[in-house]
Amino acid sequence: MEDSVLNSNSNPQSTNRQAVSFNDAKIIIGLEVHVQLDTDSKLFCGCSTRFGEAANSQTCVICTGMPGALPVINRRALELSIRTGLSLNCRIARSTKWDRKNYFYPDLPKGYQISQFDQPICGPGHLDIQTTEASGQSRRIRIERAHLEEDAGKSIHDESSRRQSSKIDLNRTGTPLLEIVTHPDIRTAAEAKAFLSELKLILNYIDVSDCNMQQGNLRCDANVNLHIPLGGEQVATPIVEIKNLNSFRAVERSITFEAQRQFEAWQENGLTIADAPKQTRGWNDQTQTTTLQREKEDSADYRYFPDPDLIAVNIEETQIELIQSQLVQLPSTLRESLVTEYNLKPDDAAVIVSQGRGVVDYFLEVADGCQDSRIANNWIGQEVLRQLNELNQTIRQYPVSPQQFTELLKLVIAGTLDQTRGKEVLNAMVEHSISSEEAIKQLGIKPVDNSELVTLCETLIDENQKVVEQIRSGNEKAIGMLIGKARKINPNANPGLVKAMLSKMITG
Repeated sequence: MEDSVLNSNSNPQSTNRQAVSFNDAKIIIGLEVHVQLDTDSKLFCGCSTRFGEAANSQTCVICTGMPGALPVINRRALELSIRTGLSLNCRIARSTKWDRKNYFYPDLPKGYQISQFDQPICGPGHLDIQTTEASGQSRRIRIERAHLEEDAGKSIHDESSRRQSSKIDLNRTGTPLLEIVTHPDIRTAAEAKAFLSELKLILNYIDVSDCNMQQGNLRCDANVNLHIPLGGEQVATPIVEIKNLNSFRAVERSITFEAQRQFEAWQENGLTIADAPKQTRGWNDQTQTTTLQREKEDSADYRYFPDPDLIAVNIEETQIELIQSQLVQLPSTLRESLVTEYNLKPDDAAVIVSQGRGVVDYFLEVADGCQDSRIANNWIGQEVLRQLNELNQTIRQYPVSPQQFTELLKLVIAGTLDQTRGKEVLNAMVEHSISSEEAIKQLGIKPVDNSELVTLCETLIDENQKVVEQIRSGNEKAIGMLIGKARKINPNANPGLVKAMLSKMITG
């Protein structure tokens, strides 16, 4: 044992590896994202894609691959794929075909998956992501392809008793998926999360998918390895594909762990990409580690060949142009518009856009209506989003319409309502689904004329001489005590007007 240790330590290559630090390594990351398209029926048959139905209740002879059953392509799935490709700056194929990807697994009753191998519907494209919101820096992540394929079924494992068992639910079999494959352009776990967040936002905006990860409508695998400088050259560790990623946080944490694990393994054994095949490792969210599942198959292992039951699809230029003309503004364009046209800070624009198209439309209507985008952003970004979260509602369910909200903000801007009373009015509007005018009446808010304010301020000065002396001595913050007392005496008194009048009376 001692000789072995001595020999290992005396190995120059091992010594060189030990001299390299993790910070010297470059992390190389590529993502494979599976998106369930928002269709009512499956990719090649009429079975429903509804989630949560009884197991094996949404199957037929086509999606289960019974002999003699012939598939027919879902036109909406094709259109949604083109819409996605255009939004990701992809080249749309004028002709695309279908291939059989052969492998054997219990949840794949046909023994093959209908997919696309060499002629995907969407070719090369790209997506720009923000690396640091504050600096506005962005990075371009190239997209290799996006192809249509059918989903497999779902294995359900019961390990709750001695009689451990596995069951198969084929409801998902044949559900349309669009697999989006990036080039290995991502360099950090945070960038991977940023890419997925922006992609999900785009897919929501263009109504392609709800991207519900809990229901399996958005799934991601991450391919990770390291490029390490050694002796004037770059060595690459074996590529690992990480699976079982059920959240963006899991993607980020798994990449961080896997990069560190690969570096330590390389320091120990020196294996490179040329020495070992690609691995598939599963992410364990409880232990925060990856564990080996199998060696990764190569494309040759799947024995791809053209599907004999499906003809190629020719896509006309006019169809692409029509879909292009129907696309909504994408998140990146909207963020830029909110900054340049509505004078929002980049961070504020990002928050509004991240809430979805409905919140953006709501903001635009309110900002245009009250002619003050800053106040509209402050109130929507703080009050409205807080209430939506508390009520567990979407903006379309929000009981205050953009027109009603605009009228409330006009009263705040005009000084008729101060911020505190304005928030009270908004709360009443939300609780009772009433207008600002009705809420003001309900809360008993009345205008205070100038003579009432004068009398109120004189009373405050007479009854609080010690505070008055503090203000005259230069303690400007002490005036807040008088304003607080003013609100108790007359809640309708505008704090701003009270402050201005007190200051004038006390200091001249």
